[in-house]
Amino acid sequence: MHFSLVLLLTLVLAPAAAGFDLKQKTRDAYDQYLSLAEKKVDAEQSGPNFFWGDITPRDEQLKQGEIVIEKATLAFSKAAKVPDGLIHHWSGFVFIPNTNLGKVLSFLEDYDHHQQYYKPDVARSKLLHRDDDHFVAYLRFAKKKIITVVLDTEHDAHYYRLDAQRAYSRSHTTRVNEVENPNQPDERQKPAGHGEGYMWSMDTYWRFLERDGGVYVRCDAISLTRDVPTGLGWLIGPFITSIPRESLSATLKATRLGLERR
Repeated sequence: MHFSLVLLLTLVLAPAAAGFDLKQKTRDAYDQYLSLAEKKVDAEQSGPNFFWGDITPRDEQLKQGEIVIEKATLAFSKAAKVPDGLIHHWSGFVFIPNTNLGKVLSFLEDYDHHQQYYKPDVARSKLLHRDDDHFVAYLRFAKKKIITVVLDTEHDAHYYRLDAQRAYSRSHTTRVNEVENPNQPDERQKPAGHGEGYMWSMDTYWRFLERDGGVYVRCDAISLTRDVPTGLGWLIGPFITSIPRESLSATLKATRLGLERR
């Protein structure tokens, strides 16, 4: 990277870091949005359109190998506007041929090997606790796009099988810490809610439908980040606004690839 750009990044990011701690009003607004989103997911999963919900079905596209990503458009979209933060809500769909529901769930529940399945986005992974279909896992995320962000996170996940063809899962971050100087002797975690605010929370809602010789997989990913600061949109904006969508697409692609290799 050119020295002048390095210097510019240092000058603009250093003073900004202290100003992007998570505020309680931001967290409260996100929790309210999450509650509304969960009610919508609950209604869809218990209704006649378990997998697609209110989205026009695209089974043929998925069976042709496409990964479909859509920005969520909700009746309560006004709730997505939170003070001093941004909510990112994307829905992703993929079809994994020549597999079954049990194999897909087993793959996702294998948290000790997520660092292999989902590298380089997942740099480290470890199952911390399991009680039947309840999992607590540690994941270190690493993402580079102009700037490099490393996050240590813990996730609380539950998996539910409705019948022989349908299942769903929900995962919520219980801890997110930005990592300073990763993989160096002076590496340290910043306190939760403090730092540059590239991700404060992430909640994912998965649905699985075995049909047509494989499994349809849907993931609704909702995350909370800081807002894009005035004047820094050219630098930070692409990272904050594009990474959630790109990460969801990469996750679904890696899930399909990992299962195809099994």
